Amino acid sequence: MDKISNDAKKRMEKILESTKKEFASIRTGRANPSLLDRVEVEAYGSRMPLNQVALVSAPEPRMLVVQPYDRSTITDIEKAIRIADLGLNPTNDGQIIRLAIPALTEERRKEMVKVAKRISEEMKIAVRNIRRDANDEVKKLEKQGDLPEDESKRAQNEIQKLTDEYIDKIEQILAAKEKEIMEV
Repeated sequence: MDKISNDAKKRMEKILESTKKEFASIRTGRANPSLLDRVEVEAYGSRMPLNQVALVSAPEPRMLVVQPYDRSTITDIEKAIRIADLGLNPTNDGQIIRLAIPALTEERRKEMVKVAKRISEEMKIAVRNIRRDANDEVKKLEKQGDLPEDESKRAQNEIQKLTDEYIDKIEQILAAKEKEIMEV
């Protein structure tokens, strides 16, 4: 029983981490190096994540700086940022790429909130799927006679509490992200 519960908890924890990671890549009015996590650069004959070919930093609240490890990739990096459709306009001085983060319009903020809500809903569905899998395992043990009915009910209640806890955590992360997005 503990094995099923611990396995479900570990999987739900991974969903929570994934939620945080997804939310970090949603643009707010502030510069955050994780905005560029999804950018892939065509360099050295293959596609690579930006953070493998350059150092990304945020020296100012509305500025990102991308410093390529190899200067010959600077145009490839600039092209990849433009293609990523993040609403950012890279400027290149031959050494580094600067990205000014423009203030978001009210309409764009509302769009970002919708994206955040969609992501949180997907993550909640993933948590519920983990609950279903764990409950199926418990029911299978009960059916085989390895688990008494009252123990099965107790285990299912425990799994439900765990599910509720992780869905609440996702809701809290969503609320914080919404607040951050809507902050002017």
